[in-house]
Amino acid sequence: MTDLSQTPPAASDARGRVAELHAIREQVRRGPSERATEAQHAKGKLTARERIDLLLDEGSFQEVEPLRRHRASGFGLEDKKPYTDGVITGWGTVEGRTVFVYAHDFRIFGGALGEAHATKIHKIMDMAIAAGAPLVSLNDGAGARIQEGVTALAGYGGIFRRNTKASGVIPQISVMLGPCAGGAAYSPALTDFVFMVRETSQMFITGPDVVKAVTGEEITHNGLGGADTHAATSGVAHFAYDDEATCLEEVRYLLSLLPSNNRENPPRTECSDPADRRGEALLDLVPADGNRPYDMRAVIEEIVDDGEVLEVHERWATNIICALARLDGQVVGIVANQPRQLAGVLDIHASEKAARFVQMCDAFNIPIVTLLDVPGFLPGVDQEHGGIIRHGAKLLYAYCNATVPRVSVVLRKAYGGAYIVMDSQSIGADLTYAWPTNEIAVMGAEGAAGVIFRRQIAASDDPETTRAELVKQYKAELMHPYYAAERGLVDDVIDPAETRPVLIAALAMLGAKHADLPARKHGNPPQ
Repeated sequence: MTDLSQTPPAASDARGRVAELHAIREQVRRGPSERATEAQHAKGKLTARERIDLLLDEGSFQEVEPLRRHRASGFGLEDKKPYTDGVITGWGTVEGRTVFVYAHDFRIFGGALGEAHATKIHKIMDMAIAAGAPLVSLNDGAGARIQEGVTALAGYGGIFRRNTKASGVIPQISVMLGPCAGGAAYSPALTDFVFMVRETSQMFITGPDVVKAVTGEEITHNGLGGADTHAATSGVAHFAYDDEATCLEEVRYLLSLLPSNNRENPPRTECSDPADRRGEALLDLVPADGNRPYDMRAVIEEIVDDGEVLEVHERWATNIICALARLDGQVVGIVANQPRQLAGVLDIHASEKAARFVQMCDAFNIPIVTLLDVPGFLPGVDQEHGGIIRHGAKLLYAYCNATVPRVSVVLRKAYGGAYIVMDSQSIGADLTYAWPTNEIAVMGAEGAAGVIFRRQIAASDDPETTRAELVKQYKAELMHPYYAAERGLVDDVIDPAETRPVLIAALAMLGAKHADLPARKHGNPPQ
């Protein structure tokens, strides 16, 4: 068993001191003890250093302050002063690009945060901001170190302040690989992306015991704050995976789609998928009948490079899709209604999901492609009382505020306020296209005819026949495929098979787009 609490006596000569240094570093590398490592593995979890090795390019990690120790006394801490103080910090590379990282070491004080522990994290966060490089946190800690009292809480405050300072400046990714309770959960919530691993990671403000004591409800740790709960119900987690190796590999993939900071563009790659490739399958994927559902994911995969898509929040608010992909090697953010779920309507959660994604894309210079097939906002008392106006306005604000290239395509339905909100030309889309199957209108023909011609229908001897004829008339006059194009609200009506080359050409033209913003401290978006 290795004891990291005691410093060996200093050697008397230079060679001896170098040998002593290597011995200490080997102790630090191995961790507190084999028993602690075995206990970590028994829980199905990797050690902090094993996780860093999976995340970063081989041999690239440079550790910062590995010999740091806490200086607290009392409550038994004076006899336990392990190196690293329970957090490993440093930098390395992912596919050759610099990435900063800190990883809680659950084997030391359960990964709990104390003053020295927090100071190390503050330092690496400051370094990431100064260097303009992404920051990845590998979270596996028991919260604040109770023995250190309020200084531990102040340490969290410093992390939150730096999360906010770095927001929109460098990508911040939180990877949940163990418990995260209380105030500690707010740091991941402030970052751009949250990854979780099923069965081993949980996040909650108050644990199951407190919930039972206060409300009488009984629930497991995973039921309250596990990966599936946050990926599908709360929306706190953007991604959830079955094991740590897969999770960390996907973090690497996400980093390959993001710029190092807000002053750079995302990495562009060579593309073997022809830019002028026609998507003949699109003619069969999307039914002309607006009442028939289809899978928008299949449409997206047909358009983007090699069908490769990284969907964000895949299991939350599934009536809208937010994804990162590439078009001719260029990273794009895709926002698309999903007709397979709730007919693709916008509701509270879909609005929130898309608004945050649009803001992220705009912050990190990722062009936005919007694919519309939306019948409107979801009606209902719950939606109105839940603040659908306020939440829908978040998406409207995000689009209006975005200065990156924005191109939208209307596939089928685009009705009412939802059409406006989904990056219509009137709120600043740079280019708007439509398929010949488009129906752009205030509302569906049935509803519109019922309002406009209600007296004629009521006075008719055959109301149903009269209604059908008037619906047909309304469609012919106000909802034909070229109505919006004739009025300049759509730039062109395109062959669906040409969607990929049209989008690539549009984004190439918009590559040098520059938008002047009014002088202001910041906006006041709807909350």
